[in-house]
Amino acid sequence: MPAEPLGPNAQLALDTIHQKPTKGIPSWILHIMEHSQIERVAGAAPGSYRKDPHGVYLAMQRAAGTCLLDQYLAENPLSMGDHGYEGASKGATTGAERIVVDGMVIDSPEAVIAHMERFVFPAIRKATAEFDEDKRTADILTNERAMQEKLGPNMLKTPYGLVGFPGLAYGSYGYVNYFSAYALYPEVMEKHFALSADLALRNNRAVARACVEGNLPPLYRLDHDMADGRGTLVSIKSLDRIWFPHFARCIEPMLTAGVRLIWHCDGNLMEMVPRLLAAGLSGFQGFQYEQGMDYEKICRMKTREGRDLIIIAGVSVTRELPMGTAADVRRQIDWLVAKGPKTGLFLGCSSSMVPGVRPENIDALIAGFKHYRAHGKI
Repeated sequence: MPAEPLGPNAQLALDTIHQKPTKGIPSWILHIMEHSQIERVAGAAPGSYRKDPHGVYLAMQRAAGTCLLDQYLAENPLSMGDHGYEGASKGATTGAERIVVDGMVIDSPEAVIAHMERFVFPAIRKATAEFDEDKRTADILTNERAMQEKLGPNMLKTPYGLVGFPGLAYGSYGYVNYFSAYALYPEVMEKHFALSADLALRNNRAVARACVEGNLPPLYRLDHDMADGRGTLVSIKSLDRIWFPHFARCIEPMLTAGVRLIWHCDGNLMEMVPRLLAAGLSGFQGFQYEQGMDYEKICRMKTREGRDLIIIAGVSVTRELPMGTAADVRRQIDWLVAKGPKTGLFLGCSSSMVPGVRPENIDALIAGFKHYRAHGKI
């Protein structure tokens, strides 16, 4: 928390996290990727973002009235030009012709298993045995306090990327190799999830301790893509057997500490939604409505304790913002508010806003956020 008293925007965000009745609806981080639009919103000179990405990025957040910032992405747009990613190197999931990890060529499901058993499992065991909870706690407190000071008292920083949990390792091995291994060797996949959860449990005890000792805002967003437009990347029944039990046990320290966990939604996660709530999560962020995410249905759901969900409702970065009109943007914001939960609602975008969005759509977005910050749900 800031050393000085919170400004009105940050206080609105904190009250909303605690699901207190509020007059206004706070807005979440605005992540525009097109440099000229970052500069325009920030009121900065053309070309200034590349020279001072942190200063201009924060000026954009302040001009947009951002109340809550979890993921600090000031340098992220530097990876993108006016037409998207330009000259980016190809990786395991972005077109690499040959995947090599730790000197091993990953060209089959058997190569995935061999690499896990030779390299990954011993590394996780070693990290778990050597984990220093005191150091991890101290580092989190130092970093979060420094970032809050950087943002100032009128923008609330909540932690991001600190809570550990098992993930699908397609990013290391590529989709075909990894998911073939997942289907053929489920016992090895569960071993990976179990070991990862062991390490995550130790980490999450430190994260929970930092939250309590530092009086950090009790909201953490979990972010791992586990679905596409058709549904979960692996069968939901397999996740029930070999992933959810390990996920649930490793996040328990956060829940015991009273921290609200929300999940970033990519693709169609509808089958996972009730399971994530049963595991103890408090809400969701994102939503690809066109892929089948039923926003209205989700917002009517409750946590396992019976509370309203915390929802960071996103104006679509794949439909309304890049392809719609300013009127479409305004209509979607009105819909998000009308159908959102009674308490715990934030407004934002569903994800990063790529180059090509018309300025009038961005202006309509920011104006909508400003209106609901002032007036709330009428």
